Amino acid sequence: MTTIELKNILIHKITAINDESFLNAIKTIIDKKSEATIYKTTEGQKAQIQEGIYQIENGDFFTNEQVESEIDQWLKEK
Repeated sequence: MTTIELKNILIHKITAINDESFLNAIKTIIDKKSEATIYKTTEGQKAQIQEGIYQIENGDFFTNEQVESEIDQWLKEK
């Protein structure tokens, strides 16, 4: 059985189910495996994302190694 055939069988079977809680369970499983997650963002979040992009483009960021080094130094001082 191909992936397309399996998808079509599942679609057909799902359309026959009327149990809302079971359908919600299926949706949860599908949401966890979905390759294209869509995030809803507020205008404020979009502005923060744009600011972050601007900062990265201008080299205003720390690498993971820099942050880890700073944390190590901070922990040694404590």
